[in-house]
Amino acid sequence: MTLNTVKEFRTFRAFTNRNYRLYFIGQSVSLIGTWMQKTAVSWVIYSLTHSTFMLGVTLFASMFPSFLLSTIGGVVSDRYNRYKVLLTTQVASLIQALLLATLILLKHYAVWEIISLSAMLGIINAFDVPARQSLVYEMVEDKADLPNALALNSSMVNLSRIIGPAIAGIVLESIGDGACFLLNALSFVAVIVSLLLMVLPAYIKKAHPKNVLGELKEGFVYIENNPSIAFILIMLALVSLFVLPFSTLIPYYAKDIFKGTASTFGVIDSFIGLGAFCGAIFLASLKPATDLRRVLFINTMVLGTGLILFSHEHIYPLALAFATIAGFGMMSQITVVNTIIQTTVAPAMRGRIISYYAMAFFGMQPLGGLLVGSLSKWVGTTNTLLLQGICAVVIGLLHWRFLSKEKIKTTENIELAMAAQEKALS
Repeated sequence: MTLNTVKEFRTFRAFTNRNYRLYFIGQSVSLIGTWMQKTAVSWVIYSLTHSTFMLGVTLFASMFPSFLLSTIGGVVSDRYNRYKVLLTTQVASLIQALLLATLILLKHYAVWEIISLSAMLGIINAFDVPARQSLVYEMVEDKADLPNALALNSSMVNLSRIIGPAIAGIVLESIGDGACFLLNALSFVAVIVSLLLMVLPAYIKKAHPKNVLGELKEGFVYIENNPSIAFILIMLALVSLFVLPFSTLIPYYAKDIFKGTASTFGVIDSFIGLGAFCGAIFLASLKPATDLRRVLFINTMVLGTGLILFSHEHIYPLALAFATIAGFGMMSQITVVNTIIQTTVAPAMRGRIISYYAMAFFGMQPLGGLLVGSLSKWVGTTNTLLLQGICAVVIGLLHWRFLSKEKIKTTENIELAMAAQEKALS
């Protein structure tokens, strides 16, 4: 199949860009390893402690450092060569994965050691995410393909979420937890090689008269002056705080509700990933003129509905079906917000605005993990997940209200403009 033939298929048109193809292949391998490690960490922590609260603590440790440092990561992405920043963070991630694999393989580890290394990864991600997301823009030569590239990114993430946990469940039972961590370390080689093979435009160093704090403030003022960007970031923060940490409760369902093993946990996580993958392919197939904010509203309602149905379901096949529905709705929270930012924000501000996006996503989830872990001790895990589904529906309705106000405001502006034009002609 030629590149021109690929171009005819709207779903895969971003693959005509060589650099993006390399990135996609390398990241696909790496992300499978990442999801294997995430699954193994959750299973090891829950097996050691039998505590949903400790699962929340682990999520907090892995993501909260990104919240604290992501704005600085955004400034670094805008001030320096994003390609070199990304290459550095990938090498650092490889080292972190090797340290964790060594710790597990030696069989002399404590919970605090795993949590500490998870925190180390959170620090790396604070610099990795703004650089990686911003660099995608530079990988795509035809900027009309950018929304498609971002949607394919999500399909990559979520396909790896199907494959990674499923492999992790098998490896955990047949070989052991150390193998999962070692395979993740090896997977980083693929993304590092793909980066080294890229041919990107020469980096042009720009003057930055403002200091770091000045540039951080500039990013905040930019968001303040763009209410539509501000709203979707607030919405993402709310979903990340109250809804997305539902994933920390899945080991409880696997072990205590369905009386399963590590494979059961891997299968449930994979079905969530299957739904998210289907959602990503759906987004990649949308026409360029599609109203993404409306899609975001619909999928937030789908997410809430899926979680409500899953929360008290004890029939395993039905639970997997509802997990898939939740995964489909979950995917849009990350991808649509990212796409709107990448396609509307000024290039000079992209790294900083993406850092605020990372704060909303990475920063609120760990706090939500602690909240969900604590709440589950008081009202039970199934009721906690039910409340999370209800929160998603409420946030979706708030989004609909905002969209309605925006539509009314736009209509009024058009009417005022027409009235002014008629007055000028009379």
